[in-house]
Amino acid sequence: MGETAGETMKADNKQITRLLKTARGQLDGILKMVEDDRYCIDISNQLLATQAILKKVNRSIIHSHIEHCVMEAYESGDPDNQREKLTEIDNILEKLMR
Repeated sequence: MGETAGETMKADNKQITRLLKTARGQLDGILKMVEDDRYCIDISNQLLATQAILKKVNRSIIHSHIEHCVMEAYESGDPDNQREKLTEIDNILEKLMR
């Protein structure tokens, strides 16, 4: 999924996995709340909590990408690789700003 051959995620996999499982559990709870026709504000609060977890995960992954992948490209001296990594960051920032 957009991963370049030979590259892997350098973020803390255990922490990321734990947070994503927490978010998944919250989503399951939100679905149940909707099915049970619970109070709208309660559902909205749970959605906000889940979004906060996903934002935290994304920040961690992007931070790790900059610390590892972008720095490796910078240190490689390969201008094509450097440009590619900067373009990736630019594209992600554009999506985050929408």
